[in-house]
Amino acid sequence: MNDLVSIIMPSFNTEKFIESSIKCVINQTYQNWELIIVDDCSTDSTEKIVSQYLIDKRIKFFKNEFNSGAAVSRNKALREAKGKWIAFLDSDDLWEKHKLEKQVKFMEENNYHFSYTIYEEIDNGGNLLHRIISGPKKITKRKMFNYCWPGCLTVMYDATSVGLIQIKDIKKNNDYAMWLKVCKKENCYLLNENLAKYRRGRVGSISNNSIMKLIKWHYKLFRFAEERSPLVSAWYAGWNLFYGSIKKMIYVKKK
Repeated sequence: MNDLVSIIMPSFNTEKFIESSIKCVINQTYQNWELIIVDDCSTDSTEKIVSQYLIDKRIKFFKNEFNSGAAVSRNKALREAKGKWIAFLDSDDLWEKHKLEKQVKFMEENNYHFSYTIYEEIDNGGNLLHRIISGPKKITKRKMFNYCWPGCLTVMYDATSVGLIQIKDIKKNNDYAMWLKVCKKENCYLLNENLAKYRRGRVGSISNNSIMKLIKWHYKLFRFAEERSPLVSAWYAGWNLFYGSIKKMIYVKKK
């Protein structure tokens, strides 16, 4: 259990948080990793903070030529990735120190190629919001089209099985666009442990949008990223709202 894990981290103006995110990777009990940071033309001190950690050769830093969005940044990082395992961590989220070790072991022991974990929410100050988010034990292609169950910061997949994933340049839901591609090749399985912390209330987060905006972004995902017809795209956008309510009732628990 020592295959390389490539960690995909897009960044944009996260000077307040990115150091903590980098440190939680460095402190992992599983040490065979590479952290690929792609900065999207930050105008704050993000680059200066990251540069202090580049003495660790496992950390690679790239910059977009133009501000292009998270989809372009993730695509670039995935093209640079060398690992068997691909994991995702945004530059303001956090992992528990055993996250990589437990997830790689879970996938190898069960011969899984796509997995996610439970996570909890924190605010911008790092305070716990006492909400634990889980999901179905097994997510098939059909279930993934119904709703984006995995939190991006919890996902890991086997690149040797899935191959290189590249998505369309959509400004929202681009992590969901990736899972839709991966689930066409592999089912996704839940590691039933809380191993990550998601920073809620971030500027630009789709979870902060109104219902009408959610419908619009979900529709665009299926219409342009998945290239479905307008009618099918509207159908899936509606199902996403329905299953979002199901998730809140079943899989979101107060701690």
